[in-house]
Amino acid sequence: MNAPPTFESFVLFDGEKKVIIELDTKVPNAALITINKEDHTLGNMIRNQLLKDPHVLFAGYKQPHPLEHKIIIRVQTTADYTPQDAMRNAIMDLISELSLLEERFREAIKEKQDGID
Repeated sequence: MNAPPTFESFVLFDGEKKVIIELDTKVPNAALITINKEDHTLGNMIRNQLLKDPHVLFAGYKQPHPLEHKIIIRVQTTADYTPQDAMRNAIMDLISELSLLEERFREAIKEKQDGID
């Protein structure tokens, strides 16, 4: 009854940005990256990918509230590497891994179908 309409969980409204980057003034080489209309699925994937990078000192995320459809990722990197670079590389690596997974999945389906025929 009190829950917001379901379309609010995935529709960006006028003036609403998908990604907002704020530099953390208290910690060197750190940033808070807010991603609107996403949840734990993407947050956990990005956090895990960031932690694989040796230049990343800290990576974590949170979903502020279950009814707020956004995640906040905190990234801290070494002095010679920016949090934006870390995010960009993590996302590119994730895209590559998911493409490989899709390719292997399609091959497995094809093998299964060839075995049935």
